[in-house]
Amino acid sequence: MLGNLDPSTLIASIIVLLVAFPLHEFAHAWTATQFGDDTPRLNGRLTLNPLAHLDVMGSLLLLFAGFGWAKPVPINPYALQRRSPAAVMWVSLAGPFTNFLLAILAAIPFRLGLVTVAQGFAPSTGLLPNFDKVMVWFIYINLLLALFNLIPLAPLDGEKIATYLLPPSIGRYFDIIRPYGPMILLLLFVAGSFLGFNLIGQIIGPPLQFLFGLLVG
Repeated sequence: MLGNLDPSTLIASIIVLLVAFPLHEFAHAWTATQFGDDTPRLNGRLTLNPLAHLDVMGSLLLLFAGFGWAKPVPINPYALQRRSPAAVMWVSLAGPFTNFLLAILAAIPFRLGLVTVAQGFAPSTGLLPNFDKVMVWFIYINLLLALFNLIPLAPLDGEKIATYLLPPSIGRYFDIIRPYGPMILLLLFVAGSFLGFNLIGQIIGPPLQFLFGLLVG
């Protein structure tokens, strides 16, 4: 999704990652703490410091392959569930929700006519990106992170959300495939590359383009 980046777009994307990934993971940590789980704080994750959250390989893959990850925030599900049966779901939802909220806030300058999509996607003549380009990629990457993490496969947030919302009879299937979730995700990407298309991109692409257009008008 983000492949073939020119230098200015690459720099804009890196700037966005330094905000989007840490805020996503901080949202998980903060929400878990509100439910009485001190595990994120004890592991140094209740912070906005990007170094505490970024995973080098996950960040590079997001930039060049269109999918990626940060370091998962450790939580204690038993401590959370003692407070509320829905606590793990809310902690999981907090990350994608934060990315959606960031994308909505970043769309305000577009709606006010202060920046334009055309300038954001225009080829850059210099190395450094202009403000329009940074804002375009800020919205795009935050939407990408939110939608990717809502895929109902472990270890993504969507798996925990779906497990809580769906009937127990269906939830049992998630229990069965949970250990194989990372392998399934990897196989989807590998199979897509061999078959000549991005399967995950086909799933995320349409809602991503729709939401991007909806936000920036």
